[in-house]
Amino acid sequence: MICENHTRVTEFILLGFTNNPEIQISLFVLFLVIYTVTFLGNFLIVTVTSVDPALRTPMYFFLRNLSLLEVCFTLVMMPKMLVDLVSSRKIISFVGCGTQMYFFFFFGSSECFLLSMMAYDRFVAICNPLRYSVIMNRSLCLWMAVGCWMSGIPVSMLQTAWMMALPFCGPNTIDHFFCDGPSVLKLVTQDTTIYEMQALASTLLFIMLPFSLILVSYIRIISTIVRMPSATGRQKAFSTCLSHIIVVSLFYGTASLTYLRPKSNQSPESKKLVSLSYTVITPMLNPIIYSLRNSEVKGAVKRTFTRKVLRKKITTKTTIYFAANMVQRYFNLLKISSHIFIMVKHHLYGNLVFKALK
Repeated sequence: MICENHTRVTEFILLGFTNNPEIQISLFVLFLVIYTVTFLGNFLIVTVTSVDPALRTPMYFFLRNLSLLEVCFTLVMMPKMLVDLVSSRKIISFVGCGTQMYFFFFFGSSECFLLSMMAYDRFVAICNPLRYSVIMNRSLCLWMAVGCWMSGIPVSMLQTAWMMALPFCGPNTIDHFFCDGPSVLKLVTQDTTIYEMQALASTLLFIMLPFSLILVSYIRIISTIVRMPSATGRQKAFSTCLSHIIVVSLFYGTASLTYLRPKSNQSPESKKLVSLSYTVITPMLNPIIYSLRNSEVKGAVKRTFTRKVLRKKITTKTTIYFAANMVQRYFNLLKISSHIFIMVKHHLYGNLVFKALK
């Protein structure tokens, strides 16, 4: 659309979290650690599930795809966010904003459908175990994964095309740390009711539809677990689903607070904190929730490092020490990031309270 008597916006300013240099440095260190932990954790899952024969099952095949999605998801905004924290000019071009928005919608929608496919995999494993290998064959799993990755294309193209076609003729300051749809929409210089209705319809289709599939799957799973005669069998069946339930709750819970809550109830500060949960924190926690508490994955990590090091004629004792050392370093990074996150969170909340009292 054409801007009458105004020049169309060619770039946006991202306000980010704060203008305080000390807090910016703390946030930079925190997010750099989180980014490193996220990349290493998900890369470890991708590597182990690819090379270890014991993990070549549908469950770990989908987990590998989820880890790849998480890496791509964090690449959409984390590098830009880190640069902005140490830069005086927090600028993103109009095209760059549209590109970031496109891939954000793409990977977010793909993850929604992938989580629903993982729920279906658990449903078949628990409710129809005798036919599990027949139903979840290699060909079906491959097509399900391709479908999940491709499912993000329609919503990302529609949402981005609709958004970028709107007139941006006035303010160009986005009160967020990335080009989030609702925050960018506030800068449009005309009535956006029609677009908001279209966005809500696509959100319900591409986010709530997968969630409905997950809900139906777990209703059937729980009903099957309850009818199991053995307490050990019930515990084992539930433990295989617990990680997925936690991840789904984190992802959908925080995302719904952003996109399905009335705009009047959202402050920019609270929205940034909620957005951090599903864009930064959840991708870091997923490898821990899914895998590092899993004895099969821990064993696969040891076997992988053992094979690699034994090829270089290093003793088994050194191999085990090396693997344990790598895992220990990973947990140390998590511990450091959690301490920094708590410190920064208290600092940010303190500033918000001070501003409110002032």
